[in-house]
This record gives sequence, C-alpha cells and structure tokens, in this order.
Amino acid sequence: SVENPNWWFSVSFDRKLFDVQHVDKLCLIIEEKITDNLLIDIIKRLFKSEAVRIELGGGYLGRGFPQESTLSSILINIYFNGFDKEIQEMRLRMNQENPKFNPNEIVSTSSSAFYKPVKMYTVRYLDEILVITSGSKILTMDLKNQVLKFLEKNLDLKVDRVRTAVHSAVSEKIDFLGMELQAVPPSVLHPPMSEKAIRARKKYLRQKEVRALELRNARETNRKKLGLKIMSHVFKKLKRSNGFKFDFQIESEVREIFRTWADEVVHEFFGSVDERWNWHRQLSAGDFLSLRKIRDQLPHELVDSYDNFQEQVDKYLKPVKARKALEEEERRVEEEEERKYAERTIEDLTKLCMKVSAPIELVRKAVKMAGFTNHMGRPRPINLLMALEDSDIIKWYAGAGRRWLDFFCCCCNFKMVKIVVTYHLRFSCLLTLAEKHESTKREAIRHYSKDLKVFDINGTEEVHFPTEREIKMMGDNNLSDPKPVDGALTIALIRLASDEPAYRCVTHFCDRTDTIVYRIRLLQSHLNVNPLDEKKWVSGMGAIHESLNWKCLPLCADHISDLYMGKLTLQDFDCTAFVDVD
Repeated sequence: SVENPNWWFSVSFDRKLFDVQHVDKLCLIIEEKITDNLLIDIIKRLFKSEAVRIELGGGYLGRGFPQESTLSSILINIYFNGFDKEIQEMRLRMNQENPKFNPNEIVSTSSSAFYKPVKMYTVRYLDEILVITSGSKILTMDLKNQVLKFLEKNLDLKVDRVRTAVHSAVSEKIDFLGMELQAVPPSVLHPPMSEKAIRARKKYLRQKEVRALELRNARETNRKKLGLKIMSHVFKKLKRSNGFKFDFQIESEVREIFRTWADEVVHEFFGSVDERWNWHRQLSAGDFLSLRKIRDQLPHELVDSYDNFQEQVDKYLKPVKARKALEEEERRVEEEEERKYAERTIEDLTKLCMKVSAPIELVRKAVKMAGFTNHMGRPRPINLLMALEDSDIIKWYAGAGRRWLDFFCCCCNFKMVKIVVTYHLRFSCLLTLAEKHESTKREAIRHYSKDLKVFDINGTEEVHFPTEREIKMMGDNNLSDPKPVDGALTIALIRLASDEPAYRCVTHFCDRTDTIVYRIRLLQSHLNVNPLDEKKWVSGMGAIHESLNWKCLPLCADHISDLYMGKLTLQDFDCTAFVDVD
C-alpha cells in the first residue's frame, strides 16, 4: 500500500535487557487502563525471576525461542502503545500541513500534471520499526529526530543512532523482518512480456492453429465417409422396399444431419476471408457479358439473370466489409498496445512501488550452514539426522521447508525460495534416507518417490513434505503470521537409544505418559560457531540459547510430530520438566 516512497529509515536498538526502570514504566502504562495490584505484582515478579525476559535489538523476539516468553510480545506491544499513538498524531499533523486535493480541482495548462501528496508510513512488528516518507530528505530527518526523541525520553530506550540512518528508497535497499525492501517502478513488479516470451506465444498460437486445422480436416474426412455410408444405406433401403415404402422413417434424421453439416460448412466458409476472396475472383473473372456489344445481342432474360447473379456474388462473397473489419480490429489492437505502453512509461516516470524480496544469498548461506548443500551448492545428506525414524527425518525437512515457504510467500522472488525447497531440501532428505539405509539415491526415490511418501503403523500413506506440484502451484500471498525458520532450522531432536522410565510429556497442558525421551542438539554447538559472529553465522538469523544443548525432554508422539513440522516451538514446553540422563 506504500506509494511513491522517497526516503526511509529503520530504528535499531542497542542490545539491552529490560531493567527495573523499564518494568516500572510498563506497570505504569498498564495501571492507566487496569487497576489490579495483584496483576502488577505478578508482572514484576516474572521479570525479577527472569521467567519473562525481553531483550531489544537481540534478534530473538517473535521467533519462538525459549529465552523469550510467550508474554513478551504482548508486553512489548503494551510498552510501545504510546509510541504508536505518537506516530498516529504525527501522521495527522502531516496530513493537515499537506491537505489532499481532488484531481479535478488541480488547474493546469498542460494535461501532463501529476500531484504527489506528502505521506508518512510506519510499520512496527514488536521491536522492529520502519518509517517511510514520500517527502524530502529534510522532512524525513526531522521525523527521525522526533521518533528517536520520543523513544529515548519517553520510553527510556537506547537507540543506535549510527545504524538508524536515513536511506534513499530508490537507490538503497533496507532490511525489515528479514526481507529486503526497495522502491522500484511498476514495470519491475509487473514487467511486460519479453521478446522471447512474445515469440514463444506466437509459436504456441501457430501450433494451436495447425492442430485446429488438422482436427477440422479429420472431421471433414469422417463426415465424408459417414455421408457416403448414409447415402448407400438409404439407396439400398429404397431398392429393397418396392419404391419409397419402408418399415421406419429416417428421412427427417438424415435431413437434420445433412442440414447441420451444411450449416457448419457455410459458417466456416463465410468466416474465412481468403476463401471468400478466392471464390469471388473465380466467379467474377472473364465477365464478357458486361460488354455492351455482347449484351445487346443476347436475350434480356439472360442478361437480367447474369446481373442478378453478379449482385448476389458481390453481396455474399466479396469480402470488402470483412477485410475492413479485420483491418479495423488490427488497428484497434495496435492502438491499445500503444496506449498501454504509454501508460506504463508514464507510470514508470511518475510512480514508485514497494518491492519485497527474500534475501536469497542469506537463504543459500543458511542452507549451506545447516548442511543441506556442500561447498559446490549441491544437496548432501545430514549425518546427524540418521538416528531418527524415516518419518521424523521427513518431518524435520518438511518443517524447515514449509516455514520458508510460508514466511517468504509475499516476496517477488518467491520462485527462488521454491527452488531451494523443492530441490535442495528435497534431495538432501532423499540422500539422508539413502545414506541411512545404505542405498543409492535412485533406490531411495523408487521407494519413497520424489514426494517423500511414508506409511504409518496402520499402512496409511502420509505425505508431510510439500509435493512438487503443490510448491509449483503456490503463488504470491500476504504475510499474516511471521514465523521465521530459525527455530526449526537450528535444532534437532535425537531419540535416545536407551529405555527410559515413563515421564509426563513436557508440553503445556498435556498429561500423556506414553512418551519418548529426545535429546536436543543445537546447530551452533554442532558446528562450533558463535551466533554473534556474523561472518560465520547467517546475518539476522537467531539461535536458541546454548544452555539447552544436550538437554533431554520427554514428548508424546503427537507433540514431537508437531515440533518437527514447526507447529510447536520450545516456548510451548515446560523447560523445568526436562529430565537428566547420563
């Protein structure tokens, strides 16, 4: 919905935990709406005991990590409620200073006058803030100063002023929610057909015409054969029935069949300008009867019949009107193309739209770091997952793939993300299954198929990984619930080989005791990489806290499946119920 963006900036916070002054301010904000001392006391105790922990600028919010409580997002939105109101007031003041005009009210001597109102757009998701303006750079810098002043004085937040800089929306990209934003002309988002595509379309239309002609010729041949059979049958019946008497009447059926065929033939004939022109030229050629000396020597009835015949030929066969209609249609199509081209050119010169792109290089780096591909970018097996069941391996891959597809569904380069999922992740899963069973990739594809089908205990076929057809049919959608792939990609649960006693499932509100104990293996520990090192770690991708590595947790069959598929996160588990296994 952002139109004609010129300048923008994103607010970057220094990595800092919510301390006592922030908690006190949060409680004051809550007390303005709710009078409940017990609730305020509970919130303070939660922060004091670190059961609720908020770290701004750390890249952990909204990712389902256990170091973030499920209450954090609610409390952050409450804390930033005053900021949201201030932004709304700033937008109202800007609208008053720059009133809207009706296009009909704009008086101009030239028809090429365009009015671009100054607007301000602000998007906030938890602690990520993006401000976009369609005005000048000076206006954007003033807005930035007002925003930073409110955040630092009213909310006591520490802002990184070096990283919070104003950038050009046209010449520079900006990162927001793990995506790349840039202002581009409309033709970039909706490009016209290229010359190659136009040639391919014309080739397809020609092939379609050839197939239609072949079908028409085959239909005419079949009609000819069937007509001869009908005529032969009718003739035999007439000979055997002593005249025109026979047991059943087929005259009306035969007449209806031939009438239908004749109507279709006439309709096709009059629809072809070339055939009509050919017949008209043959019937009107050599008109010696139009000479005066010849006409005077012939009877008047013959001359009148010839004139009448020529009139009918000119009336029905001379394709002058049809030719003019075709030329008029071609001219109209050309004018329509010129008009569309002019509109596209004007829009490209006068209008800017938002282009949202997935960071493909970061996605490929994450794919390589997680072990899906080798140093040449080709799929490879992940040895860490070979201890899992076949269905759990597929579910782990499916959880990572579906998270990527759901998160980047609004990007213009969504096709590249689909290639990563349908090729790199799919064949890495097949290679992992083949390596586990000491077979080849071809044998694994023959057994599981490319859709990675498995069977449950009852023999029912299950498909967890998105099929190739399903991924191919996916189109652009709106991002409704941002759930990055970090939580599903940076953790692997390995089932313990020893028989442990029955424990209760650690999932909240689950009382099942038919559980299996799994051990947590974190990606950064397996690779021995520090997540804070942006050179070795993927920029913008979070990581689960190191203290959970090698922890054991009992889970029931339903919840381990939901965790692999990305439907649950470690926030949905009771971390105090983890078990100690030597």
